[in-house]
Amino acid sequence: MKFRLEVTDKLSKARAGEISTDHGTIKTPIFMPVGTAGSVKAVHQRELKEDIEAQIILGNTYHLYLRPGLNTLEQAGGLHKFNGWDRPILTDSGGYQVYSLTEVRKIKEEGVTFRSHIDGSKHLFTPEAVMDIQRTIGADIIMAFDECTPYPCEYNYASKSVDMTHRWLKRCCERFDSTEPKYGYSQTLFPIVQGSVYKDLRVKSAEVIASFEREGNAIGGLSVGEPAEEMYEMTDLVCNILPKDKPRYLMGVGTPVNILENIALGVDMFDCVMPTRNGRNGMLFTSEGVINIRNEKWKNDFSPIDPGSDLFADITYSKAYLRHLITSKEILGAQIATLHNLHFYLWLVTQAREKIISGEFYEWKNKMIKKLSQRL
Repeated sequence: MKFRLEVTDKLSKARAGEISTDHGTIKTPIFMPVGTAGSVKAVHQRELKEDIEAQIILGNTYHLYLRPGLNTLEQAGGLHKFNGWDRPILTDSGGYQVYSLTEVRKIKEEGVTFRSHIDGSKHLFTPEAVMDIQRTIGADIIMAFDECTPYPCEYNYASKSVDMTHRWLKRCCERFDSTEPKYGYSQTLFPIVQGSVYKDLRVKSAEVIASFEREGNAIGGLSVGEPAEEMYEMTDLVCNILPKDKPRYLMGVGTPVNILENIALGVDMFDCVMPTRNGRNGMLFTSEGVINIRNEKWKNDFSPIDPGSDLFADITYSKAYLRHLITSKEILGAQIATLHNLHFYLWLVTQAREKIISGEFYEWKNKMIKKLSQRL
């Protein structure tokens, strides 16, 4: 994997760049739709490519490991062949899912023992095993195994957790560097900065992560309930330390406003379930603000879902029709809302990139944030 930094905004730390992988090029800043179980919910791969124009999607290590399982994925020739997606894929390490299974997991130095949410069977994720699992899944970018601390989190716990995450990273790198990709294309490993909302821990973690000199770096453990201002403060701190010539990935973030603010702080890559999950529940993100399509006010609104959009679903269907589908629990409603939200997120980061390149980003971002914060 290679990263080329093209332009840095003069009035902020926003950057435009390009990541090259064996499955194609990713123009940054970029949003990555989340395909938890090998599928971005309610969306065909053709729609992802042609309508949403996604350049990279996510797979989930924990879920794919449990189902369909590594044997099936290996026999298929990896996740790209299994799900028919021929562009880059990033897999998370499963650390976040294991963190959320608080009732059924135990964290030790060796790794994490957990019980499957499907059948209750017992499993062990070690840093080494997680590298092997992600090699088998076949992602282009794989994530180091870390512990994602909850919020709020006591300082002592966060401090011990950061140190363990760094020890696990060393084991991840040793295993990754001593093994080969399985399907004939290259893979790369991103470490993850942790440290909760404690400045000294974030600084320490960013310095340790940078010292491993991998091809890219991630920032984890944010967007877990902390106020947005604390997220921005931690991101700013970390981006000032992580090397400028490597892509920076802020994990699990966030709202359109979050994304623009973090682009301004120097982040290149984002993912979040919000556009898909909230879409299925009737929340639409648009360039004019947020719409709750379930509201009575849209019942007889026959205007297009988003008149400024070039997405076929936004032009073809009215707000009234989408409201009818969502309130009737029709599957098509979830599909249309998901398509709309993902298309909007990709449009937003593409606009951000164009504004960075043209030198208009900072002023544009401030105008957009006012609009995006409105409830329509």
